[in-house]
Amino acid sequence: NLKSAGITSPEVRLGNFSWETQKNALSKIENLQKQLDSYSKRSLDAKGKLTYVLLSDSLKRQQAIAQYPLYEEVLTPSSGVTSQLPILLAEYPFYDKQDVEDYLTLLSQMEEYFKDILTFEQKKADAGLFMSDKSCMKVIDGCEVFTEHPDDNFLLETFANRLDSMDGLSASDKETYITRNQEVIADHVIPAYTQMISGLTKLLGCGRNDWGLCQYKDGKAYYEALVSYNTGLDLTIEEIEQQITDAREEDTAFCSDLLTKNPKLLAESSDPKWTMTDENEMIETLKKAMLADFPAAPDTTYEVCHVDPALSEYLAPAFYITAPIDDYSYNRIYINDANKYNDVSYFTTLAHEGFPGHLYQTISSYAAGDPKVQALLNYPAYTEGWATYVEMQAYYYADLPKDVAALLQHNQAATLSLYASSDIGIHYHGWKKPEMLKFWSNYGISDEETIDAITDLVLEDPGNYLKYYVGYLQFRQLHDKYAQKNGDRFDTVAFHEAILRTGPSPFAILDEQIEKALQ
Repeated sequence: NLKSAGITSPEVRLGNFSWETQKNALSKIENLQKQLDSYSKRSLDAKGKLTYVLLSDSLKRQQAIAQYPLYEEVLTPSSGVTSQLPILLAEYPFYDKQDVEDYLTLLSQMEEYFKDILTFEQKKADAGLFMSDKSCMKVIDGCEVFTEHPDDNFLLETFANRLDSMDGLSASDKETYITRNQEVIADHVIPAYTQMISGLTKLLGCGRNDWGLCQYKDGKAYYEALVSYNTGLDLTIEEIEQQITDAREEDTAFCSDLLTKNPKLLAESSDPKWTMTDENEMIETLKKAMLADFPAAPDTTYEVCHVDPALSEYLAPAFYITAPIDDYSYNRIYINDANKYNDVSYFTTLAHEGFPGHLYQTISSYAAGDPKVQALLNYPAYTEGWATYVEMQAYYYADLPKDVAALLQHNQAATLSLYASSDIGIHYHGWKKPEMLKFWSNYGISDEETIDAITDLVLEDPGNYLKYYVGYLQFRQLHDKYAQKNGDRFDTVAFHEAILRTGPSPFAILDEQIEKALQ
């Protein structure tokens, strides 16, 4: 309810990505920090004090990144604006006619929005910070696929489906809206993507660096700020790197010991006997099995959807669309069939995105009554780290022999750590192809094509794998810390409940909240 939140006339716009906006971001953040500092914390209750601390911490991390406005890249092939926006538009809910009007207004702004992004990309090119031709061509290819069949664009079908679900909409109103949607897609959406293709094509050849951020003048400093933002940690890169290495040694040693005791496990884990194929059955199985370790989920509904083929090549293997802040009964999990899930990995992926992963995490924080302003805070390692942490737990919820589950879980953790180390290696230490080949060959992976594909993923989205792995590692370390500290009194459900009640936060603050809850 907008009125109850003090919003009487919300502006209907996609946003502003002009160079001026980006350039002025730092001063705006600093002004917000000054306003926050002017409030007295003494009169606040416990939740208010926590929110105050979280806001201050978040602004501090944003300030560090905002010092390098031209280093941000919003056109990454799989998680950039051109690939993500269509999915977000397809998920735009229609509750009444005004929502439909607002949606059509947003669509009509896409040319101007994309024009701003292209101006920003030109600024990056002028500063020698434009993306590599390889990344640029992937973005162009994704835009071309989206515009390939303009009369059969999936935004036409999803629009009509949402109208069907509305109450009180006459047949003539529906027909009028469908016609207007067709017109706005033809007149604004497709031209916006065509404009993006043309603009990026002109910028091909402007990229001066095909490798990591550290190859740029302020690249190392930006990467340090980005890692702090993505991980919610105040450790040095070297300290984070050491944690990753230590954890990988633990996991590889665990796998080695298991295989020494039972060499047959290698064959059993390579082809685990997996019979469950229905995705809803898997989710319901997870909801029941997780009760041994996690609080029961709040009542909600969910739907598993599949990515439209027009977007599948450039979108993530799976993702969860965050529930509306005022209605956590509306939940969508998207599966990208291009990933060809056919074994236990589908089960663990649904755990990551659904229960006890992102979906469960989101609705549990909402149900805990956290102040709504906290939904604006972004702590990627809390959200992605949690989802990865429970994904690892899901191997033990699958109907697998215990040692097979353990081998798969520890091997998956070790593999993900290799991606995290590669991220730091490329973007902070300056690794190029020879260093990547040498590093991965140390762990028995020498196929050049595979390593090139991994390299591309790391180059396209700096710091991304640290959200997942370093976040997972912090949850794992917190679990071990309190399990050891409390011994037989340790309550896993209470531990997880403390995490969920705190909500997205940096790990030092999360640790403090867990300490209080488990006293």
